[in-house]
Amino acid sequence: MNPGIRTYHELDEVPSDLPDQIAAQNTRVEARLASVSRVVAVMSGKGGVGKSLISALFATALARRGERVGLLDADLNGPSAARLFGVEPATLVDGPDGLEPAVSASGVRLMSMALLLEPDRALIWKDAADAGFVWRGVQERGAVREFLSDVAWGRLDTLLVDLPPGTQRLMELHGLVPDLTGAVAVTIPSAASRDAVARSLDLAGRRGIPVDGVIENMSGARCGACGALGPLHAGSAGEDLAGRFGAPILARLPFDPELASAADGGTLDAWLAASGPDAAALMEVAGTLFGAGVERSR
Repeated sequence: MNPGIRTYHELDEVPSDLPDQIAAQNTRVEARLASVSRVVAVMSGKGGVGKSLISALFATALARRGERVGLLDADLNGPSAARLFGVEPATLVDGPDGLEPAVSASGVRLMSMALLLEPDRALIWKDAADAGFVWRGVQERGAVREFLSDVAWGRLDTLLVDLPPGTQRLMELHGLVPDLTGAVAVTIPSAASRDAVARSLDLAGRRGIPVDGVIENMSGARCGACGALGPLHAGSAGEDLAGRFGAPILARLPFDPELASAADGGTLDAWLAASGPDAAALMEVAGTLFGAGVERSR
């Protein structure tokens, strides 16, 4: 992204100066994040639990509060943040201080691999011969490093990082941002989700990453006629994880067809503005955890 620096998509083989380039990028990451008050990971360990949606909702909620917020979509192979925000691909431009992130209707600064790919095209890495799996890992780490170091995030109150399933990207992010402010874990009630998210929480604990709490998504289904909540998934993952890891349950969010429609249409701001009970709960959680008035420092 910067002149003179070969980027992840230009690497066909390991250049002799790659360690020096990585060191220089790490230095730029530190310098870039000096103007960011908080860097918070949103993780799950399991796909399909609504982690990206929660990330986008948090970011939009903070923007609605008048805060400066960015979202880095670190799910390189399954990026969804651009659609959630209603941002079209090919909207990135080079600025005097680096690549300018896209900006959502609510003011969230966004960087996602979806903004670099043609619609419906898979991300294909240039693999070194006989080292495809290992080299793809190197390239993915390089991509996230560049998203942090070469994007002109500007001054932010909070930068949220939407992590893909699994624990690998959490380790990589913590390596790039050793003073990571915290993490939020997203689960659904099922036992399978509980097991996967537990591994992410265990890793966070082992690495000394503060865990702000757990959000149990799709915790039920709300009756459209009476508003009562009914079961959607069997299990009690949120409660189990909170008890096992001493992390508070921040919210239990039921499945909401209107929210699902807003996510598909990129109109999350309108869903939050409607001020339903679930939207109000999420706004309160966002303000409590990440509000500019809350004393949190990196």
